[in-house]
Amino acid sequence: MRLNSTKLLLVGAFALMASLSFAQVVEPTDSTKVEQDENVSLGETLIIGKGVIDVAENRKTPVANTIITREEIQDKAVGNVEFPEIMKNSPSVYVADQASGFGDAKMFLRGFDQSNTAYLLNGQPINGMEDGNVYWSNWSSMTDVANVIDVQRGLGSSKLAISSVGGTVNIVTKATELRQGGFVRYVAGNDSYQKATVGYNTGMKGKWGASILLDYWTAHRKYARGTGGEGQSYFVSVGYKPNDRHQFNWMLFGAPQEHDQNYSKPLTTTYNKNGSVNTPGYDMTGRKGNSNYGFYNGEPLSLRTNYYHKPVTNLNWDWTINENASLSTVLYASMGRGGGTGNLGRGLFSLSQDGYNVFTQDGAINWNEVERYNKTIAGGIGSGTSSSSSKGMVLRASVNNHLWYGGVTNFNYDTKTGWAFNVGADVRFYEGDHFQQVVNYLGLNGRQENNKNRSNNLITNTYKAKPWASLFNSADKEDRVNYDNSEKINYQGGFGQVEYSNDIFSAFVQGAISNQSYQKFDRWNYNADHKDVVSGVVSYKNGEAKSKVRNKTGWNIKGGIALNITQENKLFVNAGKYSRQAFLDNVFMQNTVSFIDPAIDNEEILGLEAGYKYMTRNLNVNINAYYTKWENRADSYTANGYYVGEDFVQQDVRFLLTGITQLHKGIEIDFNTKVNRDWTIRGYASYGDWKYDGNANYRIQDQNSSSIVIDNKPVNLDGVKVGNAAQFTFGMGTKVNVSKGLSFDTDFNYFARLYENVNVVDIVKSELKGNDYLNVPLRPYAIVDLGATYEFKFGSQKIRFRGNIKNLFNDQYLSRKDGYGYFWGLGRTWNAGVTYNF
Repeated sequence: MRLNSTKLLLVGAFALMASLSFAQVVEPTDSTKVEQDENVSLGETLIIGKGVIDVAENRKTPVANTIITREEIQDKAVGNVEFPEIMKNSPSVYVADQASGFGDAKMFLRGFDQSNTAYLLNGQPINGMEDGNVYWSNWSSMTDVANVIDVQRGLGSSKLAISSVGGTVNIVTKATELRQGGFVRYVAGNDSYQKATVGYNTGMKGKWGASILLDYWTAHRKYARGTGGEGQSYFVSVGYKPNDRHQFNWMLFGAPQEHDQNYSKPLTTTYNKNGSVNTPGYDMTGRKGNSNYGFYNGEPLSLRTNYYHKPVTNLNWDWTINENASLSTVLYASMGRGGGTGNLGRGLFSLSQDGYNVFTQDGAINWNEVERYNKTIAGGIGSGTSSSSSKGMVLRASVNNHLWYGGVTNFNYDTKTGWAFNVGADVRFYEGDHFQQVVNYLGLNGRQENNKNRSNNLITNTYKAKPWASLFNSADKEDRVNYDNSEKINYQGGFGQVEYSNDIFSAFVQGAISNQSYQKFDRWNYNADHKDVVSGVVSYKNGEAKSKVRNKTGWNIKGGIALNITQENKLFVNAGKYSRQAFLDNVFMQNTVSFIDPAIDNEEILGLEAGYKYMTRNLNVNINAYYTKWENRADSYTANGYYVGEDFVQQDVRFLLTGITQLHKGIEIDFNTKVNRDWTIRGYASYGDWKYDGNANYRIQDQNSSSIVIDNKPVNLDGVKVGNAAQFTFGMGTKVNVSKGLSFDTDFNYFARLYENVNVVDIVKSELKGNDYLNVPLRPYAIVDLGATYEFKFGSQKIRFRGNIKNLFNDQYLSRKDGYGYFWGLGRTWNAGVTYNF
C-alpha cells in the first residue's frame, strides 16, 4: 500500500493540535502515584565517568538537545534496525541509506553529515581521525549496551575541541550493574533475520562487580537482494569501588561483522553503443535490486562486502577528592582490522563495452562471464589498475587497519556558592595502515604489480574478507597490491570552563586549544631515484618514503547565558567560534607523501543559538533557533574525467576544492507531555534554510602523475541548496498503556525540502561546460512505525514480548541521491522478540 505523504502530514498535524489541546486541560498526575522508575533524570543513569561525559544536564546553561532513554533504545532499536534510526524522532535529524546494507546508514544533524558531527562513547571520541567518518557497522550492537543517548544539536555542552559543526551525540554505555541478574533474548525479523543475546550481571559483591553480554546475528539480506550479513558482539564491564571516594570501571566492547552492500543506481538503465548494459537502473533491477552481487560457480558473491572488527576498551576512574573537588579520567584504546572489497583491474563497464554480458537480465553481476574474460589473458596473469586498459579483473579488499589510543581527564571544582570551574586535557595517538590484497582471482593465476620497491611483483596468494581472519591474517608487504601507505596523527588538547549560576540566571565561558600533527608514509610509489627523494623533500629508507611532520593548531571558544523567568520558563543564548584543523585527506596530495601546496588553512565555524524551555511535571516544550556559518571548508573528489565545453579533456582526475562556505540556519520545536498515568505524547518540527554561500576555488590533479593540470580557478556556489538531508521535518509519537503489562506505541515522521547530494565537482563540471547547475529536489515522504509490548512477571522473574513494524504503510520513497544515482528507502520491515529476565 502506498499512502500519500501529504495526507499523512495533515493527519499528524491534526493529532498534534488535538494532543496539545488535551494536554492543557488534563489535571496533573498525583505525585504519590508515580512509579519509582518514572521521570528518572539523565544524570541518575550515569554510574561512572561523570566528569568526562559531557551530557547536557551537567551544565546549568541549556543547549538544544534530545534525550533517548534505555527503554526506548531497547524497544525500538534492537534487531534489524540501524543505530541512527533511534535518533530520527528528533528535530533536524535525518537518516538515509538504510537499504544499502547492515550498518550502512548515514545520519545528518542540522544538514551536516557524520564527519561533521561529534560522536562520543563514554567521553571517548569515535569519529575517524583521518576523515571524521563514523561507520555504524562497527557498532552494530551498540543498542544492546547503550544506557542513554544524548543528542545535542549545535554547539553542545562538550568541553573538548571536537568537530561538532552539526552537533554532538553522547553514547553512554551501561556500567557494572548494582543488582545481580541476567537475561536471554531472541529476536527475529524480515528476510530471515535472527539475533540471540545473553547477558549477566554479578551485581556489586563487596567492592567488585561485573557485567557481560554476548550475541550473534545473521540474515540472508537486509532488504535489497545481495545484502546479507552476519556478526557477533561482546561486552564486558568490570567495576571496582574500593571506598566512597574512588570508583573504577573497565569496559571492553567489540562487534565483528561482515555484510554485503547495495549502492545507488540511476532510475533508468544506460546502454553502450553496442547495445550492452552500461549501468543497470531500477527499471532493470527493481526496487530491491542490487547490481553489486551475483552468482559465481553457483555460489553468491558480492562485489562490495564490508568486513571489520574494531574492539574498543576504556578504563574510567572517578575520584571524589572532597565535597568541592573531583577528578574524572578515561583511558581508551581501539584496534581496527578489516576493509571492503571491490574490483581491481579491468572494470565491469569496460567489459560490457567489449561485448561481455557481465550483467544478467535483472541487473546482477554475471561472474562466470568475468571468469570467461579472464581465461583469455595470456598466461593467466593480470596487470594494471586502469578500469579501461588493464588486463584481467580480480576481487580485492581495500584494507584499513588502525591503532588508536588516548585519554581524557577533567578536574571539576564547585565552590557551592554558584561558581564552578573545569580544566582538563585530551590526548590521542593514531596510526593507520592502508593497502589492498587479493580475495579472489576469478579464474586468473595471479597479478603482476608495479611496486617500485620490489624485485618480484608477481602476486598469487589470496586472503579472506572475514572479520576474525583480518585480526591475524592480512597480506605482508610483499603480497600487497595497488598501493601501500600509512599515516600517524597525534593530537594534544587542553580545555577549561567557568560557570556561574543562581536562582535567577546562569552563564558560562568555555575554551579549548589543540595541536594536531600529521605524517604520512608510502611503500609503493617511491624509490631512491624519485625526484622528491633526490631533492630532499621526502626522506627514504628501507623501501619506505616518509614525509616531514606538520603541526596545526586549532581552538574553540563558547559562551552562553540563561535566564530563569519562572520555575517553569527559561530563556538561553549561546555563541561559539571554532577553528578546526583539516582532515588528513586535505593535507596530503593523493598517492603521495607530499603536502598540498599551498597548505590548507583551518576551517572556521561560527555558531549562534537561542532557545526557550517550558518545563512542568507533565509538559515540556523546547523552541530553538540557530545560525551556523562554516567557512574555508576544503574537500576533494575523484572523477572519471572532465570536459571543457563539449570537449573531453582528461580522465582519472581529482578535484581539490578550498574556500567553500556553507550557511545553515533554522528553527526547531519539540515537546513531550504525560497526558495521564498511561498516555504520553511527543512531537517535533524543524525548518532549515541550508545553502552554499559565495565562491570557492578548485584545482584539478592528474591521479596518475599527481601533477596539477588546472590551478586555482573560482567557482560560484552562491545560493545552491545543501543536499542529502531534509530541511523540513515533522513528527509525532505516542505510547499508551492499555492494561497492566500491555502497551502500544507509534511514531510518525514526515520529511520534505530534500535535495540531491551537492557534489561540488558537478558544479565545477557544469561551469566548465558552460551550463548552470540546478539542484534536483526529491519527493517528500512520511513514515509510520508501530510497536507493541507485553510483559508479565512470575516471582522475581519476567518475560517480555516486543514487536515492531517499520514503515507500516509501505510508503515508497527515495531517501537520497548522489552522483551515481538514487537510494530507495526501506519498505515495510518488521522484527519481534522475547526476553527472559532472571
